[in-house]
Amino acid sequence: MRSRRRPTAVLGAIFVFAVFQAFLSFFFAHDLKAQARPRRALGPRTVIIDTDAGSDDLMAIAFLLSRPDIRVEAITVVNGVAHVPAGAHNVLRLLELAGRRDVPVFLGEETPPSGDAEFPAAWRRAADELPGIALPDAQRAAESLPAGEYLSKRLADAAHPVQFLALGPLTNLAAAFTRAPRAARILRQLVIMGGAVGVSGNLGDGGAFKTVNTSSEWNLYIDPGAAKIVFTSGAPIRLVPLDATQRVPIDMAMLEQFQARASAPLSRFVAQVLATNRESTRQGFYFAWDPLAAAALANPAVATFRLMAIEISEKPGERGRTIEIKNRRPNMQVATDANSLRFRDVFMAAFGVN
Repeated sequence: MRSRRRPTAVLGAIFVFAVFQAFLSFFFAHDLKAQARPRRALGPRTVIIDTDAGSDDLMAIAFLLSRPDIRVEAITVVNGVAHVPAGAHNVLRLLELAGRRDVPVFLGEETPPSGDAEFPAAWRRAADELPGIALPDAQRAAESLPAGEYLSKRLADAAHPVQFLALGPLTNLAAAFTRAPRAARILRQLVIMGGAVGVSGNLGDGGAFKTVNTSSEWNLYIDPGAAKIVFTSGAPIRLVPLDATQRVPIDMAMLEQFQARASAPLSRFVAQVLATNRESTRQGFYFAWDPLAAAALANPAVATFRLMAIEISEKPGERGRTIEIKNRRPNMQVATDANSLRFRDVFMAAFGVN
């Protein structure tokens, strides 16, 4: 009897194994798309955004505003590529387009406390004026409370910790941590777009700025003193540097897909921003800088992170350089790579154009 039952048992085991393999194949085939779709199971995550209001910042903000699993609580504006008043005005206009008059906007200092560096004048003018991009008029003004003061109070609220996305220089965040050092450790997550760890910097990109500094990235170059405060604060940092963003070019196919399928106000806005950068996109020079950082906050699987000890340099000739210190306790997770296809799925799914 035993010899007759054995083939049946074997066949049964093979059948079960085959069914299990089919299930795994189905699961993993749909895994990337499932990750791209916003999830609401545990309720929306609360996020505060700090931005210098460049056009790619505004795309990143539009992405988070489009995610049902993210609740943007407030936006603070920092001195950077846009001037603070103009940048805040454009953020308010974007919020008007999104129907989000409930999101307060706070203004930071108009000059960095550490040095007098600034973006090229032509870049700042474009960020202030947003040529080729249509936004409605803002129906309200920014808050009277300064950004640093607001953040020091809000981030220190241990009963309601938040996630934080920093898309520009770290001036506002450093001011908050200086006023309330414990706020850094209360943060659930701090995602920063900035730095260049294992790749060259971008100060010379486009030839608009002449410098011998080939190692630094613009956001951290503008206010390295602020970056130093943030990096040593003990905050749970995920750094998204040029190492990762240069792996995610925005190509003509993505631009054309947005233009063809954008129907909602925020998706049409992104299509306009991409269209204004058509020539850079065609030449392969346009990357998902701030959008990748926003996507990494929403779905860390878009990038590959590694624990590192990172210092910021304030030395002449390498001001703002991000340096990995070997054999030291890590102070952050650093995105060393990014998955371009996964980013595209996550980003475009939020706007319903994938």
